[in-house]
Amino acid sequence: MSKLVSSWKRHWYRGRTFQVVAAVVIGIVVGHLYPDVATGLKPLADIFVHLIKMVIGPIVFITIVTGISSAGDLRKAGRIGLTALIYFELVSSLALVMGLVVANLTRPGVGVTVGSLSKTAAVGLSKPVAISWADTLVAIFPDNAVKAFANGDLLQIIIFSIFLGCALSMLGERGKPIEEFFDRLGLVFFGTIKIIMKYAPVAAFGAMAFSVGKYGIGSLVELGKLLAYLYLSMIVFVFVVLGLIARMNGLSLWLLLKYCKEEIVLVIGTAASEAVLPTLMMKLEALGCSKRVVGLVMPTGYSFNQDGAALYLSMSVLFIAQMYGINLSLSQQIGILFVLVLTSKGSAGVTGSAFVVLAATVAATHVVPVEGVTLLLGVERFMSIGRATLTAIGNVVATVVVGKMVGEFDSDVALERYKTHFSDTSMIQI
Repeated sequence: MSKLVSSWKRHWYRGRTFQVVAAVVIGIVVGHLYPDVATGLKPLADIFVHLIKMVIGPIVFITIVTGISSAGDLRKAGRIGLTALIYFELVSSLALVMGLVVANLTRPGVGVTVGSLSKTAAVGLSKPVAISWADTLVAIFPDNAVKAFANGDLLQIIIFSIFLGCALSMLGERGKPIEEFFDRLGLVFFGTIKIIMKYAPVAAFGAMAFSVGKYGIGSLVELGKLLAYLYLSMIVFVFVVLGLIARMNGLSLWLLLKYCKEEIVLVIGTAASEAVLPTLMMKLEALGCSKRVVGLVMPTGYSFNQDGAALYLSMSVLFIAQMYGINLSLSQQIGILFVLVLTSKGSAGVTGSAFVVLAATVAATHVVPVEGVTLLLGVERFMSIGRATLTAIGNVVATVVVGKMVGEFDSDVALERYKTHFSDTSMIQI
């Protein structure tokens, strides 16, 4: 026991969680005290996100292809996909409804002065283009696989991977050499991720310093109510909604959060949920989810299961309406809800798309002034932290829950993984 404590005292500071938290705190201090210097530190975070994006496409491609081809039964892959899509639609719609309910009960936009916020709006907003569901559906299917990888279009990569994985599975034994090659290539890419993750604390420092330096703590004052209620709603959504879903499927949400705490802290520091996609895929597969469940559910969830964006969108539309003194009727709010069901998927997989989707949704109401969207720019960065964090957590839960639903989650493997991952194993149970 003494050796364990001694070892912990020597090595606690080497943990990535501590390093990222420390980097975030230092970034806040630097951003507040030296804003001119801090606004120039954004490239530190951009480099990290670029490096992660460099390998996301290949990792998703390899995981899906090998997951489908190694399983043999293509009907199971179809069942996983259908179960995941139903889950995504139900949970993200629940997040949209929750955002509307919270905004109606708390009315965060009442009393906010439009004039004071107009002075802080950094840029104008060009007229948003309406998002067509038909165009979005067509755009999911790639007309050029190479271009899909070059553009980092995750949805198109997923579609291409599914077709290739099915074709490889149909080859049977003749496709085994290709499958083995992809397996070995996957090890190389995951090894690359481990190297890139060593840079994570530097990226978290740069991202937080830039955010505080550019927008300042003062930007939170006028929009503080919206930000506070948004974060409170997200916390409730995680521990009540997702917690209940996990418990109904015989899972412990708390253990899942502890298991993925490094990735959660990193998302908070960088405001980029895609930064942890590869490592979360590795962790969930090691936790007992089958490779094809992880490959199909996790990347697709990043496009279709954006719970954080759903909460943000519904609350923000009502906030802008309340700010301008516009009382939306129940029928109008239901109409907005149906619009959000479509528009929230309209820019699926595009980083930072929530703000664009918000503009398109507000424009579609023909009642709420679209200019009001620019008034949220002062806290957009802080809102994106919450959106990205909830998206990452929501898809961790979704992957494990779908795995349980389709019988491709090994609880015994998860139990052993938890025992080796946590020092205190007295409270561990699946």
